[in-house]
Formats: sequence, structure tokens, C-alpha cells
Amino acid sequence: MRIFGLLSLLFGLAFAAGGGSSEPVDLTTTWIGITCLIIFVVGYFFIAAEENFHINKAKPAMFIGTFMFILIGFYMVLNGMEISSLKNEVDHLILEISQIVFFLMVAMTYIEALIERDVFNTLKYNLVSKGYTYKKLFWLTGVLAFFLSPVADNLTTALILSTVLITIDRHNTNFLVAGAINIVVAANAGGAWSPFGDITTLMAWAAGKAPFIDFLALFPASLIGWIVTAVLLVRVVPEGSPHFDPATEPKVTIKKGGKVVIGLGIFTIFSAVMSHQLFHLPAMWGMIFGLSLLSLYTYYYKRMYKNEEPMHVFHYMSKIENDTLYFFFGILAAVGALHYLGFLNHAVALYDQFGPTTMNIAVGFLSAIVDNVPVMSAVLKSSPEMGLDQWLLVTLTAGIGGSMISFGSAAGVGVMGKLKGIYTFGAHMKHAWTIVVGYIVSLVVWYVQFEILGLY
Repeated sequence: MRIFGLLSLLFGLAFAAGGGSSEPVDLTTTWIGITCLIIFVVGYFFIAAEENFHINKAKPAMFIGTFMFILIGFYMVLNGMEISSLKNEVDHLILEISQIVFFLMVAMTYIEALIERDVFNTLKYNLVSKGYTYKKLFWLTGVLAFFLSPVADNLTTALILSTVLITIDRHNTNFLVAGAINIVVAANAGGAWSPFGDITTLMAWAAGKAPFIDFLALFPASLIGWIVTAVLLVRVVPEGSPHFDPATEPKVTIKKGGKVVIGLGIFTIFSAVMSHQLFHLPAMWGMIFGLSLLSLYTYYYKRMYKNEEPMHVFHYMSKIENDTLYFFFGILAAVGALHYLGFLNHAVALYDQFGPTTMNIAVGFLSAIVDNVPVMSAVLKSSPEMGLDQWLLVTLTAGIGGSMISFGSAAGVGVMGKLKGIYTFGAHMKHAWTIVVGYIVSLVVWYVQFEILGLY
């Protein structure tokens, strides 16, 4: 289905190209353009089918992202073309990608520090030990996912809370499936109204499509859409409460220094926002500053609490998912190559022909099949003329649209890995209609708020 969605996107671009676009002739009709397009499609096939070929998606992403630009370089040299434009494109791409990668690197480092200090284990214990019913746990994990993902990102949030789910009761399939879907939807919805919640919102913010504060205007659409889905889903959650034996479950508390790390993490986000809003510095500048504070605190902690378990900031950094960072590098570079060749210029014609609202709603459905990162990157690279309301709409749809299919978002893929054999494509699709209803409700709320009332 992902490949079908990708081919649909390419067909749409070709349709737009044949629809009378006024763009000048570019490299799309040359052998290098066709070759690079084939490389992108084949590479994305291996990315989408990573579980079938047992290959980490970062590997084909890095290959196509770098190889396409090398081939373009050879073509330009062989044809005596001026290569300064290629260098400028890559320089701009490096700046764009490095901002995202450094930002995510710091965020992941803080998450690893919080995990090591047992912050999330304490949360898990407190939830399980209260004797809540399955339905109450369903709502609690959903609320936590919705409000944690704007800070911790949707993938990390989904992984943490899916671990909580399977710890609560690994044998109650109805509870686990409904709870997993609820966490994925809530994490993606929560990530849509914060620049930190999803890679797509971070990309839109870094590209200057909307100020930080304006993303908060998506809160009503995100919240109400998730609540509608959750209300429909909770009907399949079983009655009763999971068994908990305090004699076999040792109490977990936050280790010394954990609360300080929480405070530093909040201040780091504040620094990123302020440095971007006030000084027009990249958000990653404030994040790196926050990382420096964490590294200095771990040094202070080691000197002051010699009898306590030490904290090692570079150990935390060694545990972050580097394959995720390299995947983002590769896929953004590959989309950048298609942009340089001229393919994404045709996407503007689609917006001109069908209108931004229709196209941005379609982006949500496409991101469920293809993956929201390359889709959002393509929209940003093509950069159609849109107002703030439409840029926020495409941010919303790209963020929450991936929930409609289990593998349509990083959060869904992560939960499928945690709940193997339980949360599957088939199990998700049985309840996918509830997510589509929530998606439609989110669009209605957006339309009323933005287009009728003008509240943004």
C-alpha cells in the first residue's frame, strides 16, 4: 500500500506536468532525471518493505539520498554545465537537514537521560499500582500520549506508553489493541500542535511557515478529533481491572537527579523557542545550549554525589537511535534531489488546479500510505503559495493522517514492534473507521475555527 501511494503521488506529479504547467524545461525529461526518479522509487520500495527484506530503512535512504546527487554531478560535468547551482543546493540542504538532526539528537539525549533516571518507569508503576479499570487506563494512557508527545515527540511517547500497556496485561488482546490504537492516534494528534511533537511539524517550523505560537491554534482540532476516535474505540475495551500484586512488583521511584533533568529539559525547550523567536537563530541552537547545561550538570552530579550512581551525558548520546537520524538525512536529501531536478515544481500545479484545501486534505490520506516525512518534505520543497491557515492545515493533516493505517506513522510502526502479533495491520484496520471519523471531525473543527471564525 505504501508503494501504491508513492506511485499515486508520482502519477499526480506527471498529471500536473501534462496539465499545461508554465514552468520552463528542466532535467525531468533527461536520462538523469528519469534515472534518479527510478532510483528514488526502488529505494523507497526497500524503505517501505524493510520488515520483508530485514534491512534497516536508514540504509537505502542514505544510499539514494547521496547517490542521486553524485549522479547529477556527473551529468552536469559531462555536459559542461555550471555546477555552482548544485553546490548551492547541497549547501542549503545541509543547513536544512543539520538543524533537524541536531534538534532531534538533543531531544533523544534528554529522553535517554530520563529513561536512565527511571522517570518513565516510575510513571508506569504509578499507573499500574493504582488498581484502575481497563477503561480508565485506556483514557489515562491516551491523555498522557496526547500531552507528552508535544514535548517528547510522537514516536518516543508511543514506545513508552505501549510498554506500559503490555506491562499492565499482556494477555488481554481487546484491551491491548484498543489501547495501542488510542496511543498512536493520541500521540500523532498531540504532536500536530507542537513544533516538537512530530518531524513534520518541526520541518514546517524550521522552514518558517508558521511561528511557534501559531501551532498551538491546532490544539482544538487535534484534541477533538482524538476524543471522537477514543469515544468510539472505548466501546471495545473490556470491563474489569488488571491484576496487580504489590508483593511481586517492587516500587519504582525517580532516581536522584531525575527531577533536575526534567527541569533542564523544560528549560531547553524554552531556550529553543526563545532563541528562534527573539534572535531568529535556528531552534537547534537553543537545544545545543540545553545539552551543554545537561553535560555540566552531570559533571556537577559526579563531583557532589560520589556515592550515587553517576550520570554520563555521552553515554546517553551513544544510546540514541542514530539510524533514525540517518534515515531523515537520506530521505530529505533524496527529496532535495528530486526538487533540484525539477520534479517538485509540478506539485505546485496540483495546488493551482485543485486548490490548497483539497490538496492539503489529500496529503493526510497520502501520508498514511507513503509516510508523512517525504510527503511533507515534498510540500515544503515545492512551496506552493499558501496562507498561514493552509500551512497549519497541511501540518495537521500530515501529522494525524498517518494514524489511519498502522504503518502510516513512526508511532504506529514503533508500537507494532512493541506489541508483535497483537497490534497488527489487520487488527488496526478493523477499527480504522473510527480514526477516519476523527480525522474528518478534525478537518471540520479546523474549517470552522480558521475559515469561518478566523480564530488563529
